[in-house]
Amino acid sequence: MDTLNYSPDGLAGGASALRGGRSLYQNHTARVAELIEAKKGTWDGINAESVARMRLQNRFQTGLDIARYTAGIMRQDMAAYDADPTTYTQSLGAWHGFVAQQQMIAVKKHFGTTKRRYIYLSGWMVAALRSEFGPLPDQSMHEKTSVPALIQEIYTFLKQADARELGNLFREIDAARAAGDRARETELLNRVENYESHVVPIIADIDAGFGNAEATYLLAKKMIEAGACALQIENQVSDEKQCGHQDGKVTVPHEDFVAKIRAIRYAFLELGVDDGVIVTRTDSLGAGLTKQIAVSHAPGDLGDQYNGFLDCEEITADNARNGDVIINRDGKLMRPKRLPSNLFQFRPGTGADRCVLDGITSLRNGADLLWIETEKPHVEQIAGMMDRIRAEFPTAKLAYNNSPSFNWTLNFRQQVFDAWEANGKDVSAYDRPKLMSVDYDATPLAAEADERIRTFQADAAKRSGIFHHLITLPTYHTEALAADNLSREYFGDQGMLGYVLNVQRQEIRQGVACVRHQNMAGSDIGDDHKEYFAGEAALKAGGAHNTMNQFG
Repeated sequence: MDTLNYSPDGLAGGASALRGGRSLYQNHTARVAELIEAKKGTWDGINAESVARMRLQNRFQTGLDIARYTAGIMRQDMAAYDADPTTYTQSLGAWHGFVAQQQMIAVKKHFGTTKRRYIYLSGWMVAALRSEFGPLPDQSMHEKTSVPALIQEIYTFLKQADARELGNLFREIDAARAAGDRARETELLNRVENYESHVVPIIADIDAGFGNAEATYLLAKKMIEAGACALQIENQVSDEKQCGHQDGKVTVPHEDFVAKIRAIRYAFLELGVDDGVIVTRTDSLGAGLTKQIAVSHAPGDLGDQYNGFLDCEEITADNARNGDVIINRDGKLMRPKRLPSNLFQFRPGTGADRCVLDGITSLRNGADLLWIETEKPHVEQIAGMMDRIRAEFPTAKLAYNNSPSFNWTLNFRQQVFDAWEANGKDVSAYDRPKLMSVDYDATPLAAEADERIRTFQADAAKRSGIFHHLITLPTYHTEALAADNLSREYFGDQGMLGYVLNVQRQEIRQGVACVRHQNMAGSDIGDDHKEYFAGEAALKAGGAHNTMNQFG
């Protein structure tokens, strides 16, 4: 029996190919009918088209199916970006399957396609929102299993979005048939034939690997089995890991990090996800400490380069201390500066150089995308490092964190202020440290800053090699803002109008599908199944008295 041939572009790779004048969907139904007929009456209660519909609504049988499918999408998108940097990709962080589902439903509604839009899974949000310990800082203290569990949850919701949307199409097909409208039926069958899934790539945060290379490998396998096609790992130490935008970050020597990159690649290859994507993140720009001195066998080797950034002082018989750690640098005995925490300190001002070395080393050892964690969103700062990396790897590409930890308004207003001042423009009307003030909102400087924010992603994709723009924590903040606004209105003088005016009425006017929340939660899918299983005896929820009918 033929199976439905799925691809990123639809059932038939974007083509409406017919077999014997029938669509693949219709042909598949016919094949199931043949199977039923072969059972000589024992399966007569099974409807062939219903089977075809259920299979189409559940096209991904395992997380590995998803990982292989979405890895192919990412590889296609990366090749497209190499040819044309305007085709960069984007994602928003999601901390629950429902949040990811609503993002992709909205994307399809507004843009007609999910192409080049992904989901980002943030370790920060897992720690803050999904740990059984309760809210935690981003220090790899949450359970390892909470990350693959969230990946699986997100894909469960994205698959349900497919089932819901296809179910609506199937009902429309049935209605067109009942009305004898063959043209409408053909149109709807073509939409089913070329259906685009809500299932998109997830770039998933594995933090620093939650342990050694073996621990990284084991967790990577769980994440891939849940559906992740892209894993992002950072070069911090696992037991001292900090949020990328906090102080106290500690990096590891390159050989330690390379072992974890290889561990992830082995995990992808073992599971048959040959196109799996590895994103290597360097925190070196803001990390001034290392826990280890790298092993070096010869001057200029990778360990020697890493140690070359250490802040050292020459040691003599007079200044030697008990317990000193000593390295040989250029024939001199040097003592690296060691803190009471037993961490070693890098020389100030070496962060950018270390990021460049980190990026080149990662690409030499199997990384597909780089991530440079910066302290501000500045196109030329990012480009300055990427230009040096691209001198060795011309197609080097970044995933970049458009972080809510940046004060975007203040940063870009100050960038405009500095540019104007450098060009001799009068900036006496502006107080640079106070540019966040609402008093400047209507000024030309604020307008130019907002335009730079609007075009930041496109500008950085073209100039700085950023293939993927993501916001790590957006839905953490949108949920907090929405809860604040609703609470103010509903518990205040507006009462019920606070909900109706600012939530429900907006859902209706903007065509937000969740206004029919029973349908979104799967009530109609359940009704379909009841009818498949029990026929006319089915007790369905979607009758005339269902209040969801008030919303059309």
